[in-house]
Amino acid sequence: MDAMEFFQRSAGMWRSQRTTHHLPFRRSENGGSVITVETLGADDPRIIEICKMHNEDPAQSVGGSFVTWDGAMAWDKEGEDHKGETVFALIPDADNPRNGKLLRERGYAEIVPVAGRFEMDADDALNLITEYETMSVIERFWFANPNLRLRTSAVKRFGGFNTATFCAEARISEPSPAPIADKVSNLLPALTGW
Repeated sequence: MDAMEFFQRSAGMWRSQRTTHHLPFRRSENGGSVITVETLGADDPRIIEICKMHNEDPAQSVGGSFVTWDGAMAWDKEGEDHKGETVFALIPDADNPRNGKLLRERGYAEIVPVAGRFEMDADDALNLITEYETMSVIERFWFANPNLRLRTSAVKRFGGFNTATFCAEARISEPSPAPIADKVSNLLPALTGW
């Protein structure tokens, strides 16, 4: 499997349960979100735009995804939310299409355009390595089965503040006519234990 096939298998709506370990404080925080993933072809205007934003040739991209999320964490303050969207564009290495550049208009840890690396490992897991100005992030995604995706991430901030996160993401298989906001409000209390 290559990274584009991994993104294609990720298409759909997912209910995510998350535990974040705040390592310096030896405490963990639970949360949840609803994530939607839409596969984008290489000719999609959003893929072309993100490539140009990063000064990359759009002809080298094989496509990517449009991802939205809406969630909550147990320690959220009033008015704080975990809601957003981003476009991912994949540019495989010429000599190995299982590795390459992953371009984003919005990063996971900082809300800025960022370019990272993707690598498919021997277990067909997708590994993302992203260096930001103030931190580095390593993420690993893999499928336990077609409808259960698992994710880990480790964030190392300059100065030593670190977090490690584990997410279990279950595909929501039954389509619903309810808007995404309704789905999120119905799912989040169960996900976060509130």
